[in-house]
Amino acid sequence: MLGADEQRSEVARLLAQITTEYEAAERGLNGLAMGVSQHEFITARMEHMGQLHSELQTLVGDIATAMVAEQLNSL
Repeated sequence: MLGADEQRSEVARLLAQITTEYEAAERGLNGLAMGVSQHEFITARMEHMGQLHSELQTLVGDIATAMVAEQLNSL
């Protein structure tokens, strides 16, 4: 089990990774790639965000969705 400081650090790391994946997917929408490769890139980013969200939810419970929404709204 993680200590309080370790848990906060892990939560911060997961939120930062989710933000990075979101920004990459967003750039994929506006990038030069077209068609299937663009779709596959964005899908991969969104799937990884889902995995990270699941990890976050394991740490903080149902508040994870609100935390992610707040993080992405601040972009």
